[in-house]
Amino acid sequence: MNIPADLKYTKDHEWVKLEGDIATIGITDFAQSELGDIVYVEVETVDETLDAEEIFGTVEAVKTVSDLFLPISGEIIEFNNALEDEPEKVNSDPYGDGWIIKVKCSDTSEINSLLSADDYSSLVGA
Repeated sequence: MNIPADLKYTKDHEWVKLEGDIATIGITDFAQSELGDIVYVEVETVDETLDAEEIFGTVEAVKTVSDLFLPISGEIIEFNNALEDEPEKVNSDPYGDGWIIKVKCSDTSEINSLLSADDYSSLVGA
């Protein structure tokens, strides 16, 4: 299982990469493997400002639909439009081409409350 050390993680299996005050967010390798083949990613919150832990979208797999929770508060500024035609990128490259949204953070210090790669590994038993 792939858990990059340079990212932060949530107990809900999202990952966060912070660059300045812009956070790129997706779901973890563990999450996509548990969900199975992803057939649709829905995010209708672009241009909205949400608090941490609010639902910002859903991921639909063959067998289930899962809510996506925002790891840190801020304005959702971009959705990965490539996922409209190729939602399977979330399965094949969850930390690369399969990213889901970008957020302009309200408070970048919130990232300090997220899990490290080691903590996330422990959580998922990797």
